[in-house]
Amino acid sequence: MTVVDERRRTGQDEGWAPTGLDLEILSLLARGLTIDAIARRIGVSDRTVRRRLRTVADELGVDSSIEAVVHAVRTGLI
Repeated sequence: MTVVDERRRTGQDEGWAPTGLDLEILSLLARGLTIDAIARRIGVSDRTVRRRLRTVADELGVDSSIEAVVHAVRTGLI
């Protein structure tokens, strides 16, 4: 069982809420901006953008930032 499967099984994701920064990053990624372009636009490092995307993906129980965007769109987060 993977960490993601375990989180889903135990319901650990239920209390998580994305920050405004998380939603902004997901929204910009959904619009097709690159990691570097997102970082420049919101005034953070590309490393911060990557870290936030990884955290969001982990919290949503998905394996990639693209899956996180798809999930966010489907569930109305963005």
